Amino acid sequence: MERHRTDVVVVGSGPGGATLARQLARAGRRVLLLERGRDWRRSPLYGTYPGALLYADKHALLFTREGLNIVRPLMLGGATSMYCGCSAPPASWWRERWGIDLEGHAREAAAELGVAPLPPELRGEASTRLAQAGTALGMDWQPQDKFMSPGRTGPFDCGARCMLGCRCGAKWNAAEYVDDAVAAGAGLLTGARVERVLVQDGVARGVRGRIGRRELEVEAGTVVVAAGGIGTPVLLRNSGLAAAGQGMAMDTTAMVYGLSPEGGIGQDPPMTWSAPDDDLGVLYSTLIDPWLMYPIVMAVKGPAYPFTWPRWGRTLGVMIKLTDELSGEVDERGGVSKGLTAADRERLRAAEEVAGRILRQAGCRPDSILTTPLRGTHPSATVRIGDMLGTDLQTEVRGLYVCDASVFPRALGRPTVLTIIALARRLAQQLLAAATPGQDTATPVLGAPARA
Repeated sequence: MERHRTDVVVVGSGPGGATLARQLARAGRRVLLLERGRDWRRSPLYGTYPGALLYADKHALLFTREGLNIVRPLMLGGATSMYCGCSAPPASWWRERWGIDLEGHAREAAAELGVAPLPPELRGEASTRLAQAGTALGMDWQPQDKFMSPGRTGPFDCGARCMLGCRCGAKWNAAEYVDDAVAAGAGLLTGARVERVLVQDGVARGVRGRIGRRELEVEAGTVVVAAGGIGTPVLLRNSGLAAAGQGMAMDTTAMVYGLSPEGGIGQDPPMTWSAPDDDLGVLYSTLIDPWLMYPIVMAVKGPAYPFTWPRWGRTLGVMIKLTDELSGEVDERGGVSKGLTAADRERLRAAEEVAGRILRQAGCRPDSILTTPLRGTHPSATVRIGDMLGTDLQTEVRGLYVCDASVFPRALGRPTVLTIIALARRLAQQLLAAATPGQDTATPVLGAPARA
């Protein structure tokens, strides 16, 4: 058995785990970060179609029992390795409903990372036409904030394939925060599959799992689980917290496509423009599936739809991201049940009509417009504040915290990464203020707001 001892063990290297490890290590705390996947950034396969099939869970064929496709990267950096690089500030309800003030943490992180829209000349001609069409219909389309710095490490080369992994280096990845944490003294173990949290007398004492063929045990005064909206509830359920994974949000997403005589958006950076409709609970944006993923996705819709593949280069796409209701579950083996409620379906139908009007306004043939199969883009709200966590992100087990999208009380309906980073910065500040590891401030009553 491989054994380690540390102050804080963090499970998962996505934006929550990476941010927390970085903040704590820079402050002098002993931190060990455990990641199930490997670091693919220097592999020639990173950002390619074969690579995406290798580092996505179940080779990108992970489906809920109801048929929603979920692309879940298992690698250093977590979901930020295959995201669109979008940013949005934390919603006001974090402070108003829960007393959790994330705004300052979010502003500091956004300033540090240079969050801003892409320059106008890089937003894509076709994507800009779509935004102009939506604006002509009275919608509020705005340039989308991005975790992107064109020219940061090389020539900017971004298109729909950006979602497979950023090869030009413009897009920020949480693995960069892991690099910072390691440089500050944190330990890192990749290929470490954590199976359960060690609990004694209601107090977290560490974690146990496997690394390769060896058993792994880490003793720590504080345990932070940041394995994502699916991985976190699985680990907690297998550690005796049976309520984990009961109900989830997914920000269920579909794209509505139309054939344009002026060229498509496949060569444009993804999601350069967006328009929220908070009354309907929808975020619209400009997006298309990568070229080789398009026929695979369309095959789920029906056997005839992959034959629309030749028109990919002339296709415009309007993304619909639905702020879906809590439903379904994640079981102890990682199986996911998640569909749409009746209210979700009604709102989705209304959003599809809006997307169709935008595409027609942009010049797409009405008979070419179709909707893709649904997919789950942000598995979240599976270990919710108010149900399983206090507002300090601590579970009923003393010294056991959660810091990822699973803590959301509800679907965000917005890009999630900046909110997760802000939550991690807040938790790091809280842990550093504690007198000794694992002896944090008392957990507020579940469901009750507390001062941030």
